[in-house]
Amino acid sequence: MIRFCITLILILTAFSCEKEEEISKDLESFKAQIKNLSDKKPSPKNKDSILMAWKNIEENPLIKKDTELQARAKYYVGRVYGMSGEMDSSQIYVEKALELIEKTKGNLDTKAFVYSGMGNLSNSKAKEHQANYYYNKAATIVLSSDSLEMPPVAKTIILLSGAQSNNVLYQYDLAQKMNKAALDLSPQLSPFHTNRQRPLTQMIMVFGKQDKLDSIPPYIRKLEQLQKESPKEYNIKHLYDSKSRYFELTKKPDFLLYYQKLKANLDEESLIQDPQEQVNINNLLNSYLNISAVYIVKKNIPEAKEYLQLSTQLIQENKELISFDANILYKENLSKLLNLEGKSREAFELMQEVSELQKENFETENTQAVAEMNSLSQLQAKDKSINSLSKNIKINELQLQQNKLWLLITSLLALLLITFIGFFYYNYRQRRVVQEKEKLLNQQQLLRTQMEPHFIFNTLSALQSFVRLDKKEEAIKYLNQFSRLLRSSMELSRENLVPLGEEMEALNNYLSLQQMRFEDAFTYEVIRPEGEDTCGIMVPPMLLQPYVENAILHGIDLSDGSAHIKIQFFLKDGILHANITDSGKNETNETVKITARYQALSVTND
Repeated sequence: MIRFCITLILILTAFSCEKEEEISKDLESFKAQIKNLSDKKPSPKNKDSILMAWKNIEENPLIKKDTELQARAKYYVGRVYGMSGEMDSSQIYVEKALELIEKTKGNLDTKAFVYSGMGNLSNSKAKEHQANYYYNKAATIVLSSDSLEMPPVAKTIILLSGAQSNNVLYQYDLAQKMNKAALDLSPQLSPFHTNRQRPLTQMIMVFGKQDKLDSIPPYIRKLEQLQKESPKEYNIKHLYDSKSRYFELTKKPDFLLYYQKLKANLDEESLIQDPQEQVNINNLLNSYLNISAVYIVKKNIPEAKEYLQLSTQLIQENKELISFDANILYKENLSKLLNLEGKSREAFELMQEVSELQKENFETENTQAVAEMNSLSQLQAKDKSINSLSKNIKINELQLQQNKLWLLITSLLALLLITFIGFFYYNYRQRRVVQEKEKLLNQQQLLRTQMEPHFIFNTLSALQSFVRLDKKEEAIKYLNQFSRLLRSSMELSRENLVPLGEEMEALNNYLSLQQMRFEDAFTYEVIRPEGEDTCGIMVPPMLLQPYVENAILHGIDLSDGSAHIKIQFFLKDGILHANITDSGKNETNETVKITARYQALSVTND
């Protein structure tokens, strides 16, 4: 019983382990697919196929059972939509990914990706504070964990996005820390990667806003070294822009003009290549305005007027694509130029217009900032709620695990108790069977001990009559038969089971002795089983002797010498049958047949 229970438990455990191993292999296969697919960048040609592949993974039933993989798949679907400019669809999937992943413990890689994606979405909607909140969450994971399974390029992108966002919101220490971490990762990037330049330019920007002018030159020299090593691979605009900022801060207008004009030439080339790109239009406009501002400072009216005219033409051709900041800077420069030309009234009116626009923009930004702060407060409250919920979930999980453990222990104890009860009941039944068998054997032995004195007395009486009648030969033969029977009876009585051959020999001795006693008043025959080895069939000793004695004394007529006793043994279906047939009494002329059946304990058919 115990062996059966243990075997059943082992089978169930093995089946469960095999099923879990199969699921684990499928999940590992999906993880490999996700890794390979995440390395592919969407383009106009392959966007649809990549999007379909991500959606197939995201909708797979096995992926839906794994929260982390499901969140990651949803994030990448949103990412493809975002790169394609479909921001509404992108937001739906990234927010779903955020909702899934924030409830989990660990999974820092996926959380960093999702937080960065939420930062990009917020930034695209000019929600600077909300974007900063998510960028910082993503960057904090990268900064605080060394065990992230994330490629270096992904880490640098997250760190640089956070640094840029903190720089815009005047959190310079954080910006510097994240730029430094991105710079430390840059040697791990592929050669000529743009993120080898970007940390340098952003560090220069941060130091410039902090007026740490002495810290800027080493980073400019590093930019120059990169440009010198691979002039065709790196974008020289970063170097020109950084040098322009440095010379502007150090008040060196001639050097500043030199690098601003170099940068303007590159911006003109970019606009020629893609004249509808908003970024190219505003970059060139800012370059013209910066150059005109320097000429205004130098009081060089012709040159300042020339670049302002270029700016005016660019604005008139692309009114809807001009940024607010560029438009304000244009009007400020124009006002300063008018004032320089002695047109103070026109300059004042234009400055009033600029002031009204700035005020209006400030109020709009302030309103938006308040709304963002409220939204941010709600996000932080949501985070606290999620953290609290996560703790409660963890406590509940621990309690559930504890309950499961107690249930398992109780079930095992109950199973063991049932097993032990079954085991003890089985042993009890076995003992009862053994006791009953021993009781029957004892009864048989007792019956044999009760029969033997009576038989011995009758035998001795017969022997006495032979001696008295002076039948010496018969007496000697009778005594010889009796001694053989007595010896076999004594030997067999010590055993619980004896071979059938020995039992048949004892019956032959007994019948022969009785035949001599009654002066051949009957005949007999003992028939052995056909084709069976009588030494391999075990029976209780002296089992049939009482029946044979009863047949002699009460079943046959000893007066006419025609009486006959037949004992036949045969096996059928493993059962030993013994038929005792006598010729009956003359008065009734009936034949009596006694049949005994006994389960053969050992049968060999050699």
